[in-house]
Amino acid sequence: MKCENCTKTECSKKKKTEENGEILDAPALADGEEKSEFHRLAEAKIFLSDCLACSNCVTSEEGAKIFAQNQKELFKVLNLNKKCDSSLHKLVVASVSPQSVPYFAVKFHLSVCEAAKKLCGFLKSLGVHHVLDTTIAADFSILETQRDFIQRFRRQTQDEHAFPMFASACPGWVQYAERVLGDSVTPHICTAKSPQQIMGSLVKGYFASSKNLSPDKIFHLMVAPCYDRKLEALRDDYYTELFNCRDVDCVLTSGEVMQIMEQKNISVKEMEEIPLENVFGETSFEFVRHEGTSSDGYLAHVFRHAAKELFDMDVQEISYKALKNKDFLEVSLEKDGETVLRFAAAYGFRNIQNMVLKLRKGKFHYHFVEVLACPGGCLNGKGQAQSTEGKVERALLHEMEEVYTRVPIQKPESNPHIQALYEDWLQGADSQKTRETLHTRIVASAQSAARLDMKW
Repeated sequence: MKCENCTKTECSKKKKTEENGEILDAPALADGEEKSEFHRLAEAKIFLSDCLACSNCVTSEEGAKIFAQNQKELFKVLNLNKKCDSSLHKLVVASVSPQSVPYFAVKFHLSVCEAAKKLCGFLKSLGVHHVLDTTIAADFSILETQRDFIQRFRRQTQDEHAFPMFASACPGWVQYAERVLGDSVTPHICTAKSPQQIMGSLVKGYFASSKNLSPDKIFHLMVAPCYDRKLEALRDDYYTELFNCRDVDCVLTSGEVMQIMEQKNISVKEMEEIPLENVFGETSFEFVRHEGTSSDGYLAHVFRHAAKELFDMDVQEISYKALKNKDFLEVSLEKDGETVLRFAAAYGFRNIQNMVLKLRKGKFHYHFVEVLACPGGCLNGKGQAQSTEGKVERALLHEMEEVYTRVPIQKPESNPHIQALYEDWLQGADSQKTRETLHTRIVASAQSAARLDMKW
């Protein structure tokens, strides 16, 4: 398979495992021995159909920085915290993506809530000080996306780029749009930060302030389902020159964390159960999710909000219509016999390519599209659901979807802390600080030049 921006037919990197700062190759398997996560990751290959690691999307410098985001970086900080020189000490904070926890639930044969507590207990046993639930960051991201959509709808006659509006939560999609698709697509992308990077702002901003610490005195680890999150953490927008630090210092995929567990040779029974915390220091006894069955459900939340805000219609059930495949879904709202809203979900690069082709031909008539690079959504992130051959582990994905749908749903508007943070931390929902803290810039690369004849 050949990418339009790379002469190689396959990009692959041998995953290494590390312990105590030493890089190790995976040990040989005995005859008949089943591959563990340790071996699976050590042999993992990145295929161009699954990632964006070509010359237009990832530079060699970025590639080196991505590869440096590994457990060695985490243990370097944890080991420094054991030294006598307190000037080198950092508060280690881990934020856990909601889509990562089902992976551990399936691996541990536990409920999602129980798995979250076990994961928290394990990370704290390593020396992590705080393990945070990221639901509030997704709440902010969804609410800001809803606000952006309403504003675009009301100015659509004056703004040719108002629609379709594309969601911005997936870093793989955003990177592809900026560096390959260019300015025919980027103005259509919502500027709301992803949950990961809003969590970065919360941890290095609000949480640091509450602990009387400067941002550089916190090491912020993110546990996420995909490798693209590592690249997202490196964006220039998320670096603070004043303190010489990033909002997210290191991203480890779910599989990489499982690898550490296997290296430590610790059983699930030995892991202490500790509830996740929120940024206020309170423990979260119930693990909740948003409406999406495999992601944060931007389509559903924005659709319901727009129906009420623009047309005073309460939408109870959303009927999804699968078009070419199960990863391209359509939802519409009718009023007085007229279709007033048309939304879609486009998962995977085949659907993204078709979407962009239609957009450039003027035949893509949607108001909002939830775009995700991974077919099947975030649960299918390549950091937790990919086999050694670069294919989806379908049985694992199916089990993750099952346990995830059992998690209670919470609407972003119902989070009691959101309004308080808007007023006390961000100086109001419409303030300049809210804009600077919860939004980013989506800018086309000067070299972007997409060929849309490639086959994913």
